[in-house]
Amino acid sequence: MVTKVKAYPLLKGYRNTPPADIDAIVNILLSASKLVMDHPEIKELDLNPIVVYEKGAKAVDARIILE
Repeated sequence: MVTKVKAYPLLKGYRNTPPADIDAIVNILLSASKLVMDHPEIKELDLNPIVVYEKGAKAVDARIILE
């Protein structure tokens, strides 16, 4: 899924920028998915932005809407 986004070439590194930690992105996606599956009262989950580093990543802001 990560390789299909338009920004993927940028994540691989460009113009002397090191590649981003793709595994950290995948970990965030899997963790968010598990959170939603474990808590069916979550109607919406928005993580924006997600900042990705050469080693690691973090969600800067999160919005969760409950049912």
